[in-house]
Order: sequence, then C-alpha cells, then structure tokens
Amino acid sequence: MPVRLSPRLAAIVNALPVEPHSRVLEIGCGPGAAARAVAERLTTGHILAVDRSAAAVAQAEAAARREIASGRMSVRLVPAEDFVLAPGEEPYDLVFAVRVGALDGRHPAAGEQVLRRIARATTADARLFVDGGDPLRELTIPRA
Repeated sequence: MPVRLSPRLAAIVNALPVEPHSRVLEIGCGPGAAARAVAERLTTGHILAVDRSAAAVAQAEAAARREIASGRMSVRLVPAEDFVLAPGEEPYDLVFAVRVGALDGRHPAAGEQVLRRIARATTADARLFVDGGDPLRELTIPRA
C-alpha cells in the first residue's frame, strides 16, 4: 500500500533523484513518512532514516515494519551532528533533510558540524538536498 504524504512532502520525495539501487540517508526523519515513500522506490537500495527524537524513531519503526523487514529501510536514533557510519556500513550516495535547522540555515554552527558528518558518511559524488527550494535545493557537501 503506497505511503500517503502531504502534497508538500510528496513534491519533495518526487524531486529526489532516487534510483532503485540508491543508498539514501534521511536526516531528521520524524515519523518516517518520507523514508517509507523512498523505500517504495528501492529494489537493491537502502534508506537509513535518522532522528534525534526517541519518540520519532519509535513512530518511524512502527510505521515501517514492512520496509524494515524487506531490508530496504532502517531507522537509527542519533543526532545528525553525532552521525557516523556503523562498522561495515557502506557510504550513502543521496542525503536529504526536511525542516532540519542545522541544514536549512537556522543553526549555522550546527550545520557546519552536520555537513562534516555527512561528508564522512557519503560517496565522493553524493548529493545533498534540503527543503526550501522549489521544492528542494541542493547543498554542497564539503570535501576536505
């Protein structure tokens, strides 16, 4: 059964350049609706949805039982500024965030830290998208 999204969230998900094999990281997943919609588009790919809120992660896990069981999705409780790949975890090639203050300009100092974490957890050609465009805008992932 397809995930029901608000028109705004549907536009964001539809604008993401998701391929069936993509490895996607969602920062600030909340209850996980966007992550579940992305998981529906994956075959051999995977989406990891992270959030700093234990309540949000619990909601996302409960709503995504099917996607998690299929291996296309996982959820992790972690603040974006503390995110690191788990041992053996492959890097991600697509990252997105919706209403995340560290990435939408509301908290620039935290944003610098989150961008460094994203850089370490992604492939060299990975892309990062945040809301606030039409409907998305792309941010540059800093490479040292």
